[in-house]
Amino acid sequence: MKKIVFALAASAAALAIPAAAQAQEAEVFAGVSGGYHDLSVDGEVEDEFPGVEINDGSPIIGGFAGVDFPAGDNFFIGAEANFHFGTEAVDSEYGASARIGIRDAGGAKYYIRGGYQEVNLDFANIIEIPGVELTDDDFVGIDDTAGDYLVGAGAEFPLGETTFLRVNVDTIGFDSARATAGFGFRF
Repeated sequence: MKKIVFALAASAAALAIPAAAQAQEAEVFAGVSGGYHDLSVDGEVEDEFPGVEINDGSPIIGGFAGVDFPAGDNFFIGAEANFHFGTEAVDSEYGASARIGIRDAGGAKYYIRGGYQEVNLDFANIIEIPGVELTDDDFVGIDDTAGDYLVGAGAEFPLGETTFLRVNVDTIGFDSARATAGFGFRF
């Protein structure tokens, strides 16, 4: 819970302070997104523990919010926060990142980003032992969270004055791969 409160507070501060200072130039945005997060641990575990099967990927769905500031004619810098629920290996994930990029003449944005992402895992859905029904009770006392730095790239394509489509490809600690697509609004 402390990590959630910290991430929300840090994200709010990252969004509110610059937005208040430069409200005239700030571009605030929010939206919904979905995708797939591959934890990439299946081969390692299956090699160490023959007979154990690992389902280490999960569809995710959630949202994002952030703010961008102009940093020249076509450049921008910004910050954003995200939260997603998972349906299989990932229970939930949340994080914050800074981004820097360019805007083309048509209004599309292309950026790279870096930050921190926390992932809450669902071991009962990750680990499969043939003939054994695992539940969350089987993993009591085992830390089911993992967090690390996030590095990624993305693009946003305008659909109108205030709406856009976006795509992102990220890695968390260069151990996992995550791809998301979303729909957003600019305020």
